[in-house]
Amino acid sequence: MDFTRLVEERIREATRNGAFDHLSGYGKPLPKDDLAGVPADLKMGYRILKNAGFSPEEANIKKELMTIEDLIKQSENELEKEGLQKQLNEKILAYNQLLSKNRIRSNSSIFKNYQEKIEKKLLE
Repeated sequence: MDFTRLVEERIREATRNGAFDHLSGYGKPLPKDDLAGVPADLKMGYRILKNAGFSPEEANIKKELMTIEDLIKQSENELEKEGLQKQLNEKILAYNQLLSKNRIRSNSSIFKNYQEKIEKKLLE
C-alpha cells in the first residue's frame, strides 16, 4: 500500500469515528483568501513573505522612505529639505503604524536619531 492510499484510508476511518465533528470552525465557510488577486505562480512567495512578517505595503513604504531620504541628502535648498523632512516624518509614522498594526515592534525612530548623529559626526 502506497503512502497516499494509507493517508486516505486513515482520513476515512477518522471521519467514520467522528474525529472531525467537533473541530473549531466546523460547518463554517473558509476565510477569504487575501491573495486571491495574485497570480498562481507568485502566491507561494507572497505567502512565505507574509508568514515571515513582510507585506507589499510595508515594502512600498520602505521604498518611499529611502527615496525621500535620498532627496533630502541631495537637496541644497533648505526650504525644500524642510518639506521633505516633513514628508519623511509622516512616512515614518505611517510605517510604524503599519508595523504596530501587524504587531511588529520597531525602534526605527531610535535608529533614525542615531543615524542622524552619526552623519553629523562624519560630516563635521
